[in-house]
Amino acid sequence: MDALNSLLSGLAGALTPEHLMYVFIGVLIGTVVGVLPGLGPITSIALLIPFSFQLPPTAGLIMLCGVYYGAMYGGSITSILIRTPGEVASAVTALEGYEMAKRGKAGPALATAAVGSFIGGSLAVLGLVFLSPVLVDVSTSFGAAEYAVLLVGALALTTSLMTGSRIKALISVLFGMCVGIIGLDPQDSVQRWTFGQIELSDGIDIALLAMALFAIPEALRHLSVGERRAPSALNVQRAWMDKEDLRRSSAPYARGTVVGFIAGVMPGLGPTLGSFASYALERRVAKPERRKVFGRGAIEGVAGPETANNAGVGGAMVPMLALAIPGSATTALLLFVFQMYGLQPGPQLFQNDGDLVWTIIASMLVGNAMLLVLNLPMVRVFVKLLKVPPPLLYGGVVAFVMLGAYALTFSLFSLLTLVVIGLIGFVMQEHDFPLTPAILAAVLLPLLELNLRRSLLIANGDWTVFFTRPISLTILVLIVLGVVVPPLLQWRRNSRAAAAADSPAEDVRTGD
Repeated sequence: MDALNSLLSGLAGALTPEHLMYVFIGVLIGTVVGVLPGLGPITSIALLIPFSFQLPPTAGLIMLCGVYYGAMYGGSITSILIRTPGEVASAVTALEGYEMAKRGKAGPALATAAVGSFIGGSLAVLGLVFLSPVLVDVSTSFGAAEYAVLLVGALALTTSLMTGSRIKALISVLFGMCVGIIGLDPQDSVQRWTFGQIELSDGIDIALLAMALFAIPEALRHLSVGERRAPSALNVQRAWMDKEDLRRSSAPYARGTVVGFIAGVMPGLGPTLGSFASYALERRVAKPERRKVFGRGAIEGVAGPETANNAGVGGAMVPMLALAIPGSATTALLLFVFQMYGLQPGPQLFQNDGDLVWTIIASMLVGNAMLLVLNLPMVRVFVKLLKVPPPLLYGGVVAFVMLGAYALTFSLFSLLTLVVIGLIGFVMQEHDFPLTPAILAAVLLPLLELNLRRSLLIANGDWTVFFTRPISLTILVLIVLGVVVPPLLQWRRNSRAAAAADSPAEDVRTGD
């Protein structure tokens, strides 16, 4: 009851006209910035920090938090409409959302993303309020060995994200791992695969990789065809979900909230891996007839990841506020902002500055509702992008993507990297290589290497540390079951189907 009373008290503070104005400014800026490729929440927050310091601490932090979850939703708009992720966590939305747009269902896809963002963000805030103590204990029980094993499992199951050839998916994973290894060795500071280029010392930004592998190949494909008018397949049939869409989205909303929130709570994982994990989960739990729809516009593949995306925002705030441990790069920046205001996140924050913290938490509930009200009426406006002739639309996409790539480092080398990887992605796409596993592998590999080295350093090089710790051993067993059991079940089903097909013929021969 103390948490509920504190939340109600925070709502009273968040609903003042001044704070409502800053919530609106935050979600509006976040949505607009999220649409622009390559910027994303961390860039927009960094640009707004000088302005926020002119405001009172509560107002400034409310606005920056609004930018955070506003940008997480905004990135889904261009992912769905033109297969150009505004930020990395929205890359997986492009898989099914863009296919829905091509079939005339851009409106339902955008509405699904908006509702999912609201549900995931709101429930994550409630989880932040009521479950923080328990989840913080669970989070701190994960050491480097547990994280390393967890990331190995995610990498092993990456190929299940796409249908088609597993060999091509594996090649895509290897390509992503090659990109992820570029840069300085995290332990010895030795350059790896930088080819003597100082610009590659920090590695290739994942946002740049996502733009290069999603936006550039799609733009080149459309521009090479030379269409002057928008294809009729992209005409919008309706701007809202029907009963069937709502029915198919309800369970993914629930699963995406749980997956995204847990991924957000785990330091270092965050919304990006939460959205990918949610998509993989939806493919796993789908019935066989629905599993065939994945890759061709399954609404479950939009509902789950988009819900997980915004649920990860609330989850990432748990370790940041309660332990001063950032759950993602964006919350690391927010931690810096708290400290610049003279506030120290951690166990004492709720005691020393309780009114401020609960007002910020309550403003996230208000902001998610405001985000829904702001964006649902805009669905019809957003889908008008699809009526722009392809040369103009995708020419503009290339221009915005190049602007976003330049904004990452303010270097022409980023533009060259974008073009090179984009051309590789175009060739891969033309030969039916899935591109999503490459991005996920590039995200996972640096985290895996860091935690693997850290765990072995703590254990003095003893590899049995992964088998002697109960949590890591449990995760390893689950990974083995996840990799081995599905092929065995498929083999068993095929054997039964073959036996059933042979039995009528035997009966006929017996009767003769």
